[in-house]
Amino acid sequence: MLNSAFNHCNLPPWVIASRHFNDNPQLLEVQGVRQANRFLFRKLDGIGSPEERGEVFNDYMSVKFQLHHWQDQRTDTARKSLKNSYLRYLRGWMMDSNSVEGAVLKGWVESRMGIVPTYHRARIEGIHTEAYYQYAVDRTKGSARTNAINSQLDILYEFCQYELARRFPHERWVTLYRGTCDADEYDALEEISRREKIVRFNNLVSFTSDEERAWEFGSTVWEIRAPLVKVFFFNDLLPNSIMKGEGEYLIIGGEYRVRRVMCTV
Repeated sequence: MLNSAFNHCNLPPWVIASRHFNDNPQLLEVQGVRQANRFLFRKLDGIGSPEERGEVFNDYMSVKFQLHHWQDQRTDTARKSLKNSYLRYLRGWMMDSNSVEGAVLKGWVESRMGIVPTYHRARIEGIHTEAYYQYAVDRTKGSARTNAINSQLDILYEFCQYELARRFPHERWVTLYRGTCDADEYDALEEISRREKIVRFNNLVSFTSDEERAWEFGSTVWEIRAPLVKVFFFNDLLPNSIMKGEGEYLIIGGEYRVRRVMCTV
């Protein structure tokens, strides 16, 4: 997998993207984010309800990035810049992971984790290819649409990690599923058994916690054990989530051991 020499994390890209990390996950932190927003996390410590914590998070983001003042701006560009918050990019990913919004989310993973995407509209073979250039164009367009989107996503990821630790204090992994119609198009790095192999996924990829729902997306369904520290977002993290009820997880990619699920119908 293409990895950058730089990131904003406490571990290097080749470690984060490796299969060995998934077997032995370690704490992942975007450097400086928890400390810079320590007052938010201190306040969350005193709140027992996940729903209320989500509301406090949304309010904090609105104030910190002036998202609630979008109507007060003098120009259309300024109004859109504030109105298009992190929620807009999550919705865009839901509609199409190869959209401009999808490029921004993949760009956040590349910038913060140092893992370069392997697909955006087309397979990306390297950073000097036309496909990477087109991805970079989409990423730039999307980033220009809002105020400090990478900083917003930094806090979103750290809040997600905070919530996972609060809700599942004794868990390190979550079992997830992905349905696909083009299983042969993925990079299979190693065949482990008839039903298991090591697959290289894009730097950000959607899974679901609902096995039955995974079958809606393809004739092949894979099961993985994803480290909780590589969960960027999950369906009921925020109140009134656009993904609520769908069991969706956005996972930081790399090399994963996958097990093919057999259809029981």
